[in-house]
Amino acid sequence: MSSNLLKWLYPGMQIKRWVFTSLFGVCIVGIGAFFSAYPHPFVSTFGMVIVLCGIVFTVLGIGKMLISLITILLPKREQDLVNILYQKRFLERGPKIVAIGGGHGLSNLLLALKEYTANITAIVTVADSGGSSGRLREQFDIVAPGDIRNCLVALADAPGIMGDLFQYRFPEKSELKGHNFGNLFLTALYEVGNRDFRQAVELTSKVLAIRGKVVPSTVANVHLVALYRDGKIAEGEAKIPRSGVPIERVSLNPVDAAPTEEALEAIKDADVIILGPGSLYTSVLPNLVIKGIPEAMEASSAFKIYVCNVMTQQGETESYTACEHVKALINHTNRNIIDGVVVNVCEVMDKEALQRYRKESSIPVSADVEEIRSMGYKVFAEDLLGVKDYVRHDSHKLTKVLIAAIERNRVIKR
Repeated sequence: MSSNLLKWLYPGMQIKRWVFTSLFGVCIVGIGAFFSAYPHPFVSTFGMVIVLCGIVFTVLGIGKMLISLITILLPKREQDLVNILYQKRFLERGPKIVAIGGGHGLSNLLLALKEYTANITAIVTVADSGGSSGRLREQFDIVAPGDIRNCLVALADAPGIMGDLFQYRFPEKSELKGHNFGNLFLTALYEVGNRDFRQAVELTSKVLAIRGKVVPSTVANVHLVALYRDGKIAEGEAKIPRSGVPIERVSLNPVDAAPTEEALEAIKDADVIILGPGSLYTSVLPNLVIKGIPEAMEASSAFKIYVCNVMTQQGETESYTACEHVKALINHTNRNIIDGVVVNVCEVMDKEALQRYRKESSIPVSADVEEIRSMGYKVFAEDLLGVKDYVRHDSHKLTKVLIAAIERNRVIKR
């Protein structure tokens, strides 16, 4: 303790000169106060002048000392300082939002929501079995890190190069072909940290300086299982959409996989819970079929919103209307799992993009708004379409609708 205090006096710290200036000012104030109490008018006036001089030295020393500390501790760019103040004073007072899902849909949503509140918890599926995540699962017996990585990068406040680094995919000619650096980073932390995946996620969150939290829905090494309407069964998230037969329901293997305590606590404390957007059967429902999560959601006083996809998905939701998406959620959980549904009602679409999707048996999701309302749910129907390389939600439009719904319906917990 004493050695740390002495470090303030080391040469080059640019602190001790201002400490001594302040102490000198305090001493001058004391001397001036002594003289100002003297009954002779001239002496007392002289004492007041000394007091004022002492105050000037004290304020000067404290001010310069604070400037020295701020210059060291805070970023040099003014814009960075503004962002820090904005986050501390405004974003940290925002609503507590829990976003549940996986895939690119969830990460894109988080990227927009983090400009509205810093109190975000992403509860992310770990049932992915394809690509880099699938290979790492087989080799290291780790839960799928891919969707976790995407969400961490989306919430990152670290410099952009860090996000690019974590999303970097090694080229085909490399022995690491297909792997993302972020997946390897999480796996390495898992291996050196007593095979604790939650700890690996927490440490990565610190490296990326994320705004909010990312937690896995479970740390059990689960595999997604689909029961099709013809009675056949397929195991493995990557295999499920390939059947060509409609899905009856999905479950996890092992069936007794436990939710993480962090996920349950976040749901309990939430003001708002958002499901989706993302693949219904392979991104959203894998979180909701974990025993304990739907029960926690039902018990939560939060306003619960489901964001329905804008396009049907081959092998999962072919020909599904928005109402059928909602019914699938209810059939896997309970009818209190949501309070409202966000649906896209814009039918105008780039013809080339639409033709490309039709080749994959994917069409715009029909917004049967009245059917959903007849089930007792609120419906937020707006133009949410964004068309670039893919037809998906426009993140700015979606966030605007969600914020309006949140501000009107969220429960503020005292």
